[in-house]
Amino acid sequence: MRTVIYCFRDDLRLLDNPALLAACQQADRLLPVWLAPPPTRSGWGFARVGERRRAFRASAAVGLDVALRRLGSRLIVRQGTMAQTLPQLAEAVNAEAVYCEEMATPEEVDELEALRSRGLVVHSYWQSTLFAPDTLPWQVQDLPDVFTVFRQQIERCALAPILPRAVDALPPLPEAARDIGSLALESPNVQADPRSSFPFPHPAYLGTEEAALAHLDQYLMRNLPHRYKATRNGLHGVDYSSKFSPWLACGALSVRHLVRRLREFEAEQGASEGSYWLWFELLWRDYFKLLQLKYGKRLYRAGGLPGKAAPRHDEQAFQRWRSGATGQPLVDAGMRELAATGYLGNRMRQIVAGYLIHDLQCDWRAGAAWFESALIDYDCSLNHGNWLYIAGLGTDPRGGRRFNLEKQAAEHDADGSYRMLWGAA
Repeated sequence: MRTVIYCFRDDLRLLDNPALLAACQQADRLLPVWLAPPPTRSGWGFARVGERRRAFRASAAVGLDVALRRLGSRLIVRQGTMAQTLPQLAEAVNAEAVYCEEMATPEEVDELEALRSRGLVVHSYWQSTLFAPDTLPWQVQDLPDVFTVFRQQIERCALAPILPRAVDALPPLPEAARDIGSLALESPNVQADPRSSFPFPHPAYLGTEEAALAHLDQYLMRNLPHRYKATRNGLHGVDYSSKFSPWLACGALSVRHLVRRLREFEAEQGASEGSYWLWFELLWRDYFKLLQLKYGKRLYRAGGLPGKAAPRHDEQAFQRWRSGATGQPLVDAGMRELAATGYLGNRMRQIVAGYLIHDLQCDWRAGAAWFESALIDYDCSLNHGNWLYIAGLGTDPRGGRRFNLEKQAAEHDADGSYRMLWGAA
């Protein structure tokens, strides 16, 4: 009788979860586990996981527990790191191995190494990108350092994403699981802001796989992919951009399932510049995750990939930026929206990041850490890659992005409605 533990990471779903499928195929008994992040603080003085992101992830876990119970299982919830918690659980149920998603970000890599150092057998599976690294037209170490080259080669090779499969049956729980305690999963204790462009915790915007798939269904049914390019830089409203990012970040939505549905939509409704641009942005997502595989901890140096000197930092200016009190109406509006809702559109993320780095002359790592704390759709690879891009410390050859705030306001908030909405007009 082979018992294994499946530890959910950024893959809180049953549809298109190859690691979970592998665990089910190899186990006679399976213990599903999710580890809530411990309450730690960043080196910049605030919580690493803010209240809204913690609540969104918890809502995703609630949905996962419901789905598991439908299959005769349940989710064991603990708080802590894998190395702190899984050896104890493995001993309690006599588990032979741990199965989980493979991740390339340094802390997550170190977490698996620490778990293995405790004597546990760990099987990890890469499943967060459209394309598996071993299907790419180059080895990971030869990944192009310019996104355009990466995109063109992917499209030239006509690579097809792996077709997703659903987990529709699970091995039973170990008998000892009845004696294992689990943290209570409660409804989110945050309130929806009526101004929010992603109004979590409204039921349609919970972190669950059910909500993610329903959002995808209505997005395609309303032909919104055709409008994507025209609306992706909008500043306010639930229908600008796609709003898939929170579910992609926690793994309630698989990017491969998303693209399969997008291709089906194009076959029925026709391809367009808008639907192509959605694909284009999802390739950026893959690219940032693959850069983590190529460069690892080098991406986390103060001076980025070039290894430049550590940037200067003005703590008082950073605190004004963080609280939306810089005196720049567009920047302050964005920072107030982020603090109130846990969400910020991509255009505003670039604007506020560029202002912190290039105008306030602050350390880009402080801004990245605040986004980690505040964003409900925080994804380490994407967040870090975008901050390096704005700072000019990543792979992009153009040396960073500094924005003309007057021009950005004229192009994206000509009537001042966004600034007025967030009290910074």
